[in-house]
Order: sequence, then C-alpha cells, then structure tokens
Amino acid sequence: MRSLRDSEDEAEEEEEEAGWLCRAESPSSGRPAVPCSKTLGRSGNSPSRVIVHIDMDCFYAQVEMIRNPELRNKPLGIQQKYIVVTCNYEARKFGVTKLMLIKDAREKCPQLVLVSGEDLTPYREMSYKATELLEEFSPKVERLGFDENYIDVTELVDKKLQEDRETPEVLVCGHVYNDQKLNVNDWAHTRIAAGSHIASDIRAALYNRLGLTGCAGIASNKLLAKLVSGTHKPNQQTALLHDSQSHLINSLDHVKRIPGIGCKTNKRLESLGLSRISDLQACPVTLLEKEFGSSAAHRLQMLSHGEDDSPVAPSGPPQSISDEDSFKKCSTVSEVKMKMEERLKNLLIRIAKDGRSPHTLRLTIRQFSPTNKWFNRESRQCPIPPHIIQNIGTDNPFLLPPPACDKINAFCPFVQQSVRPSLL
Repeated sequence: MRSLRDSEDEAEEEEEEAGWLCRAESPSSGRPAVPCSKTLGRSGNSPSRVIVHIDMDCFYAQVEMIRNPELRNKPLGIQQKYIVVTCNYEARKFGVTKLMLIKDAREKCPQLVLVSGEDLTPYREMSYKATELLEEFSPKVERLGFDENYIDVTELVDKKLQEDRETPEVLVCGHVYNDQKLNVNDWAHTRIAAGSHIASDIRAALYNRLGLTGCAGIASNKLLAKLVSGTHKPNQQTALLHDSQSHLINSLDHVKRIPGIGCKTNKRLESLGLSRISDLQACPVTLLEKEFGSSAAHRLQMLSHGEDDSPVAPSGPPQSISDEDSFKKCSTVSEVKMKMEERLKNLLIRIAKDGRSPHTLRLTIRQFSPTNKWFNRESRQCPIPPHIIQNIGTDNPFLLPPPACDKINAFCPFVQQSVRPSLL
C-alpha cells in the first residue's frame, strides 16, 4: 500500500541521497577567499557564508487551516489512505503523530477532524508561492520538497553589515544553539547574528503574506542550517555559531540523522559497522572509498564533521511532473488503463498550467511489499506523439480525439505487452 505522501517522500529521499553524496564540492559563489585568520579549522566550512533553512510547520495541516479558518483551533489530521500523513499541534497534544494509522489516531483523539490530503494540488500551489516569496529576498533559493527551502543570504548579510556599520546589530534574533554567548568581536558571530535578523524578516513575510509559520536555522552551510532549524519548534528559529558546530553534529545519535544519508547509504554504512557519528568520523577514508568510491567517501566524512561546501542551487521549475497513487487489487490491463487515465487527467491539468511542452512519459509500477518499498520497481518510458502535444493547453484536452485510452496506448505501448498482473 502506498500513499501519495510516501511517493513524495520516496522521490525526495532518492534525490537528496544521490545529490548530497555525488555533488562536487564547489564554492557557493565567486566571492574572494576568506582570509586565513578567519577560516575555521577544516576546509569544509566558510564563516563568510550564511545559509538559512526554512521548514514550514505541519505544512499540509497549515494549508488546510488557511483554506478553512474554522479548523485552526481544532485537532486536525490530514488523511491519505489509512494514515495521518501530518497533523497540527492541537492534535499532537493528544498524542497523534505523523504516519499514524487512522484507527490509532481516533483512539488517541476521538474529536480529531480529518481532511483528505489525496489531492496534492493545494499544497503544491502554496509551496510554490512560498518559494516565490523567498526569491524576493535572494535569487539563491533551493527547494526541498513542498515544505523546506534553503536560502543563501550571504550577500544580504554583507549589505546589512555595511548599512549597519554606524550602529551594528550584534544581537541574535531568536535562539542561539547550546545557549552560546555571542562574541561581538568575532567576525563570524556578527555575520550569523545579522543572518538571524534576515531569517526573522523572511518568516514574518511568510506569515503576513501567506499565513504560513515555520522554523528557521541559520548557519554557515546547508547541512548545519538544516540540522539546527528543528532545535526549537514550532514557529521559532535557531542560530548556530561556529564554536558549537561540533557539539551539534556529535549530538546526533546515528549516522542516518545526517541529511543526505538515506536508507540505502545507511545500510551500506551499517554493513561496515558504522552507525555512530564518531564511527564515521574515525573510519579510514580508504575503507569508505572501497565501498562508495573516492568522491562519495570524502563527502561522507565531510558531512560527519559538519562540513558542507555545496552551494544553494536555485531549483527553477520542476524538470518532471508526476502523479502517483496506490491501488488495491489492480491486476488486469483494463484496470491499469483505467487508473492511468485518472492519473493522466491530473497531469494534463498541471502541464497546461505549467505552459511547457512535455516530450516523454514514464510509467512506474511496483508490487506492494510491507517490508521493502524498493521491491520490484519497474519503469517504461516513450516519446509523447506530436498530435497529443498539440492538444495540451487547449480549453478542454479531454474532449479532443483520440480518446484518453488511445492516448494511453500511444504513450505506453508496453502496458499490454510488458505489464504483467504479477507486478501490480
């Protein structure tokens, strides 16, 4: 059984795991090198950079409460299939948690209000509105799923410190990780402090213009900003000064807590006997190279020390548009074609709104497995026929010939030839 939220998370996990380990370590901008007296001990951190990580609070639930304000003070859960994919903080007071079965959530909180989250459209639209707002502060905004973004505010910090030269702002807005004292004479400290005020402005704009609250982490790189953003929840922010970076990374109880180390990488590390952060830090890089290759091995060790040179990469429009669902007892070609037609309608609406012309369609199926979500995944793809591309964006593409099922046959001739009932 697979929920839409599972689909989003799987794609996100695959992309993040591959991206963080394979990305070349390149400087975030063409800025001049930081003077040696101001560099930290290792090459993976630059105190000149200031990165903000924004994580929206219970995002799906927030969107529903914005759409229907009457839900705001009620325990609310967002339902997909038989699980609560997320819930608001009113529901969490009763012990309801994300990914809890509906029947268990009802036992915890009989007055729980459930809203269907099967249609991701309102969440997707609000997510892009949030990203567009963040881009008004900086062009360097990188999306992580629907509810998270990185923002490189380095240039904003430079500008702020330049403007505040006469009356420098040396107080941190929000929390400081580990309650560390701010040293006003430390250049790196003042940059993080300035970044905390920018993060506060960003969060205020999200709330005032979109009604969204969220947490923020302010640090010298993406990895640390993401880790520290969840220190105080909800609707709060935390700044990480460089003196506490080792404390934060060493406080993690398992290597899988490091962003970028997903399920597959974690299993490979555990097979080497590496489960604690200290294990990975102390592991000879030659051993990691044998398992992961040189680039990924060095990347893993950098991450284990809290080092991350990866730039905030503006995401731009999505390179692919997908629509997924799970189906019970779907085992014949006719049933597959019917379900594909349902998914196709949603895709056509989104493609028409996007305005770009698609060129390839891919169909992925997998057999249900309660223990292994990667089990028996199989994909096929084919070019989209030109006459279908011409119809996309018309007033009503569903009423134009050929019929939807013929479109599906044209899209995926392998359905009748290659999709076996045993795989569904």
